[in-house]
Amino acid sequence: MGGKPDIIRAIVLIFAVGLVITGFTSLQASEDGSSSSTKSFVSSYSEYMAKAPLNR
Repeated sequence: MGGKPDIIRAIVLIFAVGLVITGFTSLQASEDGSSSSTKSFVSSYSEYMAKAPLNR
């Protein structure tokens, strides 16, 4: 039973490192302007949906 707190600490540490890495990459992506690809996808999808016939 003495090993369980160590496992929990390791899992929490891995989770925290993952959050930090995700935060840094999302900040860097927003600075680089990578969100324009998402905007491009959304606009092309909305154009497709506007042209698609309605199945009613």
